[in-house]
Amino acid sequence: MTRPTRRQFLKQMAVCTAATAVAPHLAPSAASAAVKLPAGKRPNIVWISAEDISPNLGCYGDKYATTPNLDTFAAQGVRYDRAFTHAPVCAPARSGIITGMYPTAIGTTWMRCRGVPPPEARCFPEYLRAVGYFCTNRSKTDYQFSPPPSAWNISGGSGHWRRRRHKDGPFFAVLNFTVTHESKTRVWRAGKQEHDPAKAPVPPYYPDTPVVRQNIACYYDKISQLDGQIQAILDELEADGLADDTIVWFWGDHGWGLTRGKRWIYDSGTRVPLMVRVPPKWRQWAGAGEAGSVAPGTVEGEFATFIDFAPTVLSLAGVPIPKHMQGRAFLGPQKGKAPDYVFAARDRMDETYDCIRALRDKRYKYIRNFMPYLTRSQHIDYMDRTPILKEMRRLHAAGKLKAGPQMQFFEPNKPVHELYDITKDPHEVHNLAGEPKHKATVERMEKALVAFMKRIGDVGLIPEPDFDAMKSGGTTTAPGFTVKKAEGDKLAVEVSCLTRGASIIYQVSGRGSQGGRWLLYSRPVELGPGQTLRARAGRIGYGGSPTVTYKHGETPTPPAPAADTGPLWRETYLASDLLDRLLAVKAYDGRWTEGTGAYLKALSDPDGPVRYWAVVGLHQATKDKPIARIKAAVEPLLADPSPSVPVAAAHAMVDWGETEKGLGRLIEALKSPSAKGCLFASSALERLGEKARPALDRMEAVLKGQPRYPGAPLKRAVAKLRKA
Repeated sequence: MTRPTRRQFLKQMAVCTAATAVAPHLAPSAASAAVKLPAGKRPNIVWISAEDISPNLGCYGDKYATTPNLDTFAAQGVRYDRAFTHAPVCAPARSGIITGMYPTAIGTTWMRCRGVPPPEARCFPEYLRAVGYFCTNRSKTDYQFSPPPSAWNISGGSGHWRRRRHKDGPFFAVLNFTVTHESKTRVWRAGKQEHDPAKAPVPPYYPDTPVVRQNIACYYDKISQLDGQIQAILDELEADGLADDTIVWFWGDHGWGLTRGKRWIYDSGTRVPLMVRVPPKWRQWAGAGEAGSVAPGTVEGEFATFIDFAPTVLSLAGVPIPKHMQGRAFLGPQKGKAPDYVFAARDRMDETYDCIRALRDKRYKYIRNFMPYLTRSQHIDYMDRTPILKEMRRLHAAGKLKAGPQMQFFEPNKPVHELYDITKDPHEVHNLAGEPKHKATVERMEKALVAFMKRIGDVGLIPEPDFDAMKSGGTTTAPGFTVKKAEGDKLAVEVSCLTRGASIIYQVSGRGSQGGRWLLYSRPVELGPGQTLRARAGRIGYGGSPTVTYKHGETPTPPAPAADTGPLWRETYLASDLLDRLLAVKAYDGRWTEGTGAYLKALSDPDGPVRYWAVVGLHQATKDKPIARIKAAVEPLLADPSPSVPVAAAHAMVDWGETEKGLGRLIEALKSPSAKGCLFASSALERLGEKARPALDRMEAVLKGQPRYPGAPLKRAVAKLRKA
């Protein structure tokens, strides 16, 4: 019998019926017919990202900026005037970018958490690798989880398209620049700056002082440095002869790293620059049949969001967009309809909690503060190093900040609802939510926000300690092998893993192998005599599996049984009405007294998160006037099994005069094995201020050895009490 050629052999393997069963998330779908590639080729795609940068570029009309290279780049492609992140800080933003799913939906919304997204969530470069893309990332991941090894061919400082072996294959390369990061804008060097502080544009929510102007000027200087670094990358593409085949994006990961920008869901924290340059041969493809829509000098006014990035890249690459992705493609043949609203969320930032949601259309920004009893000026150790914020805190303490926008940051509470007319008030300093003529707009946007939260299954109202107890995790179980004989002595070896959501990488070593590089598994592997197949599996949020080996001719080992056979956290959450009950309790925010009856009823709810918000509501309703029956109803919750509820109850008890009962429980919570439960207690003690003094010695004793986040609020509380 004639032995088949390698091409024939691979073709035979490609039609194996089991091929899609072992890697279903990478299998072709019915949508493939909609993404036929011109001449069978795929474009190269390069992402150039910059940290902590708002659209402060000349091409966006900023006359103070000095960005000739980026201005030229914008003129060569499409400039998006309404590009937004879903989260105004790097890690939650990037977790949404890499998965195409909202962090509030997959449990990666709290800064520096350890996410365990649902099994359908993938790092989207896997889909590119499966169709032959060489994918590199230089050098930031910061996804709220460790990316599995299947995500990238190369990730780290050496990531570059020049590392690819097959020079005729397509590539997707991410290059991240940190020169504009907030930490780089804090040092003013007189006489060595490009931008004159005297000409710096000062927003109305900042005091106009030399320190503020210098900080702003330094930020613009860093943008100018970035401008040169970006051009160097574009020059490399030209030098390599790749510019005509490469679609290039430039974007910022969230707003500027100055006060009230980064970490906040005003436009100063969520609106970003985004420009895309499409070479002539790919304009018809990228424009979904309308080449003019991506022609040089185009300005796009429709919304483009970070959740759209993954589906858009897949669309440009000719890869069907998975149904679980929550954005839409804004380029390529799978281009979808632009949304009417964009969504943003803020939850814990470093060691400091808040819970805010926002919805924006082309005219209005609606903000819903779910913790309105917290000031905007809460301390965050890293953020507090910003020169502008130091200056604002100094002037506020001295009573020298002007009334109005400059004082907004220091208001003791936040309004439950905020509404801003962006067209008239781009700095978002005039809250219209309380004005009768805007009542209908507030109601419309609040309704749309609640509907959106329900649609995606927003987890942000679950206190983080409870969510940590609820989310599942574990280790990916070992993959196994199934051997199918082909013609002659060549074998087609399938590799499978029974952990839901797992992806597999493999390498072939031995006679006739090509160097043993780890590759993404998407179809059966050809194995010849003398060759060995090694494989390991990984899943987002799980530990990686051990490496398993199969040698040609040996008896294959089957995959290890899956450890997580029951429903996973998101399946359980979406099947319940927990979010409905949480929103029902939170509907009384700002109307605390009116909600007393509902809060008392919710104290017996079967779910800890509902009991938590019920205690918070009763606390706010009676903070200055403790009521015996309410105190009596809350006191038993000092022993509640939820990690968050006893902290809320203890905080309330201290404010109601039960000092030792409350403080004792908070000190006990500081010793909890739950790190986030400990952080909750630490935060409560900081907010109690002088009322925590009877526990000062105990707080100080517990402080030693505390991890960074639980330790920071406690350290501030102790320092303030000692100073007083």
